[in-house]
Amino acid sequence: MGKTKVAITIDAIAITKIDRLVEKRVFANRSQAIEEAFLEKIERIEHRSLAEECAKLDPAEERQLAEEGMNGEIETWPEYCRSVRSKLCRQNG
Repeated sequence: MGKTKVAITIDAIAITKIDRLVEKRVFANRSQAIEEAFLEKIERIEHRSLAEECAKLDPAEERQLAEEGMNGEIETWPEYCRSVRSKLCRQNG
């Protein structure tokens, strides 16, 4: 994907830190350092949002919904699937 040039304002302390990392060759240049930091932050936000949504789920309710869906379809599955389900049911009591 292509890159787009943007102008941003960054705190002087942050630029000093970025420049040190560029000097140490951690990053090739400021743009690479800033781009990687932005992408990492965005990924963390997205991951946190997903985790927050997952935390709202009730595991027992989700399990029940999954099993309801399976019960209606089990007759259309091949024999080996029925035997696997049978074993799982015996294990889970």
